[in-house]
Amino acid sequence: MGGGVLSQLLGFCFWGFLWLAGPVRVYSGGPGTLGAGEAAVTVDGTAAIAATDEDFVCATLDWWPPEKCDYGTCSWGLASLLNLDLSNPVLLNAIKAFSPLKLRLGGSLQDKVIYDTGEPKQPCPQFTKSTSEVFGFTQGCLPMPRWDELNEFFKKAGAVIIFGLNALNGRVPLKDGSLGGPWNYTNAASLIRYTVNKGYTIHGWELGNELSGSGVGAKIGADQYAADVISLKSIINDIYEDYPDKPLVLAPGGFFDSQWFSEIISKTKPNSLDVITHHIYNLGPGVDQHLIEKILNPSYLDGEASTFSSLQNILKTGGTSTTAWVGEAGGAYNSGHHLVTDSFVFSFWYLDQLGMSARYDTKTYCRQSLIGGNYGLLNTTTYHPNPDYYSALLWHRLMGKHVLSTSFTGTNMIRAYAHCARESQGITLLLINLSGNSTTQVYISTQTAYSLKHEHHLGARRTRFNHIPRFRKTTEFTREEYHLTGKDGDLHSQTMLLNGDILAVDSHGNIPELDPVKVDAAQPITVAPFSIVFAHIPYFYAPACR
Repeated sequence: MGGGVLSQLLGFCFWGFLWLAGPVRVYSGGPGTLGAGEAAVTVDGTAAIAATDEDFVCATLDWWPPEKCDYGTCSWGLASLLNLDLSNPVLLNAIKAFSPLKLRLGGSLQDKVIYDTGEPKQPCPQFTKSTSEVFGFTQGCLPMPRWDELNEFFKKAGAVIIFGLNALNGRVPLKDGSLGGPWNYTNAASLIRYTVNKGYTIHGWELGNELSGSGVGAKIGADQYAADVISLKSIINDIYEDYPDKPLVLAPGGFFDSQWFSEIISKTKPNSLDVITHHIYNLGPGVDQHLIEKILNPSYLDGEASTFSSLQNILKTGGTSTTAWVGEAGGAYNSGHHLVTDSFVFSFWYLDQLGMSARYDTKTYCRQSLIGGNYGLLNTTTYHPNPDYYSALLWHRLMGKHVLSTSFTGTNMIRAYAHCARESQGITLLLINLSGNSTTQVYISTQTAYSLKHEHHLGARRTRFNHIPRFRKTTEFTREEYHLTGKDGDLHSQTMLLNGDILAVDSHGNIPELDPVKVDAAQPITVAPFSIVFAHIPYFYAPACR
């Protein structure tokens, strides 16, 4: 017998043993085979359906001054790029824990920022509150000493940086209310040149913030925007001429508009635009009193799928190499809502967004914000992590870049996503229980193990055993589970529990260890009411994860 055939046969026998040993439960009869409080998640590990960047999880840093207020609440404090305390040990440790964390620097005021490079020579004003100005503030400025401090900090933290450039320089008002004329890139190019001369590493340069489609405060037509993107690409190719790896060109950092996005893709193809970025605030204004109802409504959560699907269709049919990112997502606009978007309940929305966007081949997802507003991953005053920080960190450490097709049989209040495990064998399964009343026992089902060329020989044996939930094992198989809940079962809690233990930084500002519990592989995954479970299943055979 040839070595290759023997190896294949031994592998087939091994996975057949795992099936009989009971790590997965196979259903052939559909929902009727499930008992009360039971459900089955089926993961197809044959081939990946999408792929993310390795550093899929991203967070934003903004420009808002302390005077930024919404609905009578001023929630930004000293969280601006201009005044953030870069010496805070919790901030440094929180970023370093990701190794790396992608950071997008930008936001509403980025198109009112000038760079004090001396080219052109101009004053360097600070943002000043003014009700007559767009976004309520006058023009601001980034001093180069502060840019130096930021880059030193980013290098120390191991962050991957995306910088949002001011795209409004040189514009003139048009009759239709939009802004026209070509982008005056003199100041932006001088910042890029300064950055390169200093040896600072920038992963990407993004043009503009929320100027696409109908815009927010200001808008630019897609035809002109495409020409400006091509100009930015030319600037980067010129300044980085001697660099083999050039930064990405990203745009427009705005809300999805099918016609506008289609036009910019058409006019920048095949490779002038590396990444098309869109923003998500699908829950409405932060002042909305029904945010939690929306977050816990599976039909409402499903609504965002149409945006991801439409954008992917544009890219797949557009003859372009451009990929899609979510460049900014805070869920509820105008700085979010205290004790909702900075509490445990928001992890239901956030993790579902990560899972859904990845399924539609989104490469990176940037959360608004790392710190600042009422939706920061870190508390604006103490810098200590809010619950979503730990959700983001667990995703980053457990969910690999290859996305697997996942279907769930049972209650519609469970959301299920699966990826190849990150830097480990098998897969990681994410289960989100939107119900506060029901505990669900979830069995893991797969047909991957039987997708080998010998599968047809197993037909009769599968029928005989497919109703046996567990089988006496001679070898021990376990999986690792991470159960997330709010303290005291409170959805509004800003303290998250991992397997029943409080997650908190220590007195030195160190991020806590995120340790799993080991569970017998023959047992179903118990998903408690209002809880989230990551389950790393190393024995799951998935050819897509080789």
